[in-house]
Amino acid sequence: MDGGLIAIAIIIFIFLIWFFNSVFVIKEWERGVVLRLGRMLPTPKPAGLRLVFWPIDKMIRVSLRVETLDVPPQDVITKDNVSAKVNAVCYFRVLDANLAISQVQNYLYATSQLAQTNLRSVVGQFELDDVLSEREKVNEKLQTILDQDTEPWGIKVTKVEVKQVDIPDSMQRAIARQAEAERERRAKIINADGELQASAKLAEAAEALEKQPVSVQLRYLQTLQEIGTEKNTTVIFPVPIDLVSGWIKGLTK
Repeated sequence: MDGGLIAIAIIIFIFLIWFFNSVFVIKEWERGVVLRLGRMLPTPKPAGLRLVFWPIDKMIRVSLRVETLDVPPQDVITKDNVSAKVNAVCYFRVLDANLAISQVQNYLYATSQLAQTNLRSVVGQFELDDVLSEREKVNEKLQTILDQDTEPWGIKVTKVEVKQVDIPDSMQRAIARQAEAERERRAKIINADGELQASAKLAEAAEALEKQPVSVQLRYLQTLQEIGTEKNTTVIFPVPIDLVSGWIKGLTK
């Protein structure tokens, strides 16, 4: 009896060990890739309570949630030969758990290295002004290249964002001078445009005054009123315009 009980206890113990190594609870955002005698089953285990036949089967959990990959700063030389440090962030997720396990040894590390390499190569194809002002174009090209390269691994790159671009202090001063010169150029253009519009309006006013000579007298009286209101200490001696014009005509003869 004692030997039979010991045998039953051993069997129960072995069964419990097998049971705890064979039963898995897979979360909603996970899939279980099962290897049976070294061969991968075509369909991964979905979420829920799942049973595998240990030690014949071995299960690897793969998360299907979006992963955030921080790309460390990379030394980049832009198309216009400006050295800079650029870092980025990459968002991706696993679409096919079997491919992510079978096609690459470590898909997180492989995606990180691929993102660093492509960040240097893609940013090097743009000028510094484009990298600073048109980041959406750089981000879109990075996302397209990474998505194509990781597609055989069952990974979908959803978004790539260039976070920060560090440039040397000398280049920052040069950019500041360039921006200041650009603002001065715009100010001069606006000033010249204002002068042009003012001259056009003055020409229209001269034509109107030529058609109605009396309006010159009215404008003259209005100017006297304005001066008298603003500067009461000013002494003005009005001179008839007809007298001046007659005197000028006499000199020209």
